[in-house]
Amino acid sequence: MVDHDRLMEKCHAAMDFASRQVRALIEAHPDFFPMYTQGGKWRHEGEAWTNWCEGFLGGQMWILYGHTGSPYWRRQAEHYARLVEHRKTDRTVHDLGFLFWSTWKRWYDLTQDPAVNEVVIEAGKTLALRFKEKGRYLRSFVADDSLFIDIMMNVGIIYYAAQQTSDLDLRRIAGEHCLTTRRTLVRGDGSTAHEGIFDLETGEFLRQSTHQGWRGDSAWARGLTWALYGFGTAYQFSEDVRFLQTAELCANFYIEHTPPHGVPPNDWDEPSPAHPYESSAAAIAASGLFNLAKLTGDPARARMYRDYALQVLDTLTGPEFLANETPGWEGVLRHGMYHERKGLGVDESVMWGDYFFLEAVNKALGHE
Repeated sequence: MVDHDRLMEKCHAAMDFASRQVRALIEAHPDFFPMYTQGGKWRHEGEAWTNWCEGFLGGQMWILYGHTGSPYWRRQAEHYARLVEHRKTDRTVHDLGFLFWSTWKRWYDLTQDPAVNEVVIEAGKTLALRFKEKGRYLRSFVADDSLFIDIMMNVGIIYYAAQQTSDLDLRRIAGEHCLTTRRTLVRGDGSTAHEGIFDLETGEFLRQSTHQGWRGDSAWARGLTWALYGFGTAYQFSEDVRFLQTAELCANFYIEHTPPHGVPPNDWDEPSPAHPYESSAAAIAASGLFNLAKLTGDPARARMYRDYALQVLDTLTGPEFLANETPGWEGVLRHGMYHERKGLGVDESVMWGDYFFLEAVNKALGHE
């Protein structure tokens, strides 16, 4: 059982440490958007693979502003949000939820400014343009025939645009994408595939695949946590109980297959992995489990999800994962994983890991 009072002290300390780390980053490298560290350093020439992380740095600033009330963080959060505004019409990626939910949506929630809201809505409409009618899915950035589990974390911005504009076609697109993902990428045991491949002529689902897991039929940890969190969001907007059931199925797989400390490897099925931890998946899971604790109608499950999320945070706020006792380390959370197959950001800090860690800490502290 987690010592709650002690954990809250650790959460406050983690926020203070993150504040120092983010400030040092933006003062050393203004207007720079890193994805992962190399040797604990943010600035390097490593490959990006795709541009999907530019919202997470500004998102941390909005969280830090909410935690501290400091005008410094408010100014920085608005500035870094404006730096990504042009991406609201970006049709090259499937990640507009990552870009705008963490920045402009947080800005709108704080201010209720209609002009800010319009940016979020336009990003949602742009993402919906990726919809393939024959297969009924939002295509990934890789190819027309490719569906990623990651898109479940982005589809919420389409639901939001539909809600704000009363656009039934946007709502249909979001719902059909979720149903297709549920049918093709979520397995009966609650594990998930990274990618689905479709026949473009017929829309027929052909096979599961992966870019970042051990094998196409294995259980890549971060992908599963995208599903755990994303299907919960889909349920919030749609009230379709199938999406809540799917989120809980994924949550149960995570809890049953992860060691008691709450941090999984990069892929649960990989035998003898070289690196035992994928801390960004744990951070996403913790934040998603806090959401599920509020969404599920079962008090016992709600307690289980919240207790497990607190256990994950108790681990992540310890010295093995929080970099506050690692001299010279520039990230917040150690032992994250970006792309093991490509050798990118392996056993490092990753920007989404730091963001979802702060989001989960914020939820534990009762601020969202």
